[in-house]
Amino acid sequence: MADSSVVSSRLHSRWAQLTIGILCMGLVANLQYAWTLFVVPMEAKNHWGGAAIQTAFSIFIVVETWLVPVEGWLVDKFGPRPVVLIGAVGAALGWVIDAHATTLPELYAAAVIAGIGAGCVYGTCVGNALKWFPDKRGLAAGLTAAGFGAGAAVTVIPIGNMIQSSGYEHTFMFFGIFQGVCIFVLGALLVRPKVPANVAVLKRLVSTKVDYTPGQMVKAPVFWVLYLMFVFVAAGGVIATAQLGPIAKEYGFAKLPVVLMGLTLPLLTMTLSIDNLLNGLTRPLCGFLSDKIGRENTMFLIFIGEGVALLGMMQFGHDPYAFMFFAAMIFLCWGEIFSIFPATCADTFGSKYAAANAGTLYTAKGTAALLVPLASVLSTGGSWDAVFISTAVISIVAGLSAKFVLAPMRRRWIANTAIASDLEASHFRQWPEGSHE
Repeated sequence: MADSSVVSSRLHSRWAQLTIGILCMGLVANLQYAWTLFVVPMEAKNHWGGAAIQTAFSIFIVVETWLVPVEGWLVDKFGPRPVVLIGAVGAALGWVIDAHATTLPELYAAAVIAGIGAGCVYGTCVGNALKWFPDKRGLAAGLTAAGFGAGAAVTVIPIGNMIQSSGYEHTFMFFGIFQGVCIFVLGALLVRPKVPANVAVLKRLVSTKVDYTPGQMVKAPVFWVLYLMFVFVAAGGVIATAQLGPIAKEYGFAKLPVVLMGLTLPLLTMTLSIDNLLNGLTRPLCGFLSDKIGRENTMFLIFIGEGVALLGMMQFGHDPYAFMFFAAMIFLCWGEIFSIFPATCADTFGSKYAAANAGTLYTAKGTAALLVPLASVLSTGGSWDAVFISTAVISIVAGLSAKFVLAPMRRRWIANTAIASDLEASHFRQWPEGSHE
């Protein structure tokens, strides 16, 4: 009995709960990051057209992101466990339907179901991290988001190999069931966050003491500045995630064998593996950095870096190794938005409704995903220059906005709310409840 009590206590610690969340995120990551491996074989068999197949990807992203506020509300109300269990079922069922899809409507229905599943897992795990770690929001959100960014790096090679050996249908079926079962088991171990009494928010960070509901948050102009910046930066990364396969094929070296550190793989498979690792690494790294030097300072450096990487891909990407390098830089400078933006949101609008609030901001990723089919249209004729230039420009604009627009707005917002909070507290000290009736 004593041993089981110790195990239960350890599972209920905030670091154990963070670890469970990271694992769940890694398992659901393939729904997004391995998708590009399935596009070409699906087109070769069904002849649906690249843009039509990528519409399924956009539907998945939109559903995954735009329902997260609802899923976050459910987490805030009922706790993390039931929401993640529902997510596990959706994550499995989506890919099982993909395995049997013979029409585009079936493919799109699978995208909706998979999007619901991924959103349930993502929104829950990020919200939990923000609540468990008010003192290390950037790092905790970064580690959690790293699971989503780097999780696919572990499986992208076996998925690619299985598609080659057994076909994309069998791969969808096997990994769909495997991922769903594992998430379900882990989700059953999640508990409501309970922050230790000695944990406090870092004083060097600009952070509010007031908890705002999602309804109150969306009325604040600073929220919409955050939202627009998220859309700008997410656009480049989401387009790259979906289009790396078609770009590499169009450039003529998707299956070209490349050697790196003694390992020989097709160029696209090697690129995706590196990209997913860096996409995961940057989230806790930049989250930790933002805890140290401030959210907006980190945004300024990294968002401009993404713009430069996109321009580098345009200029030098026809060389196979330059393609690999600049693709890696795009992911390195993109993935951190999934740690910095949730942390900034919780800093600005409080911890109590962190899951729903971060979920509301996360819908910006869905808005950015609407640009994925547009990228296919812009690239008609074989040139991706218009895509790279437009996404680079908006990334650089977002970096400049972080430093010169968002930072002063957030400082004013938090200073004003602090004054209002102090006045309210002073009122209640002067007039205890019921004394003025």
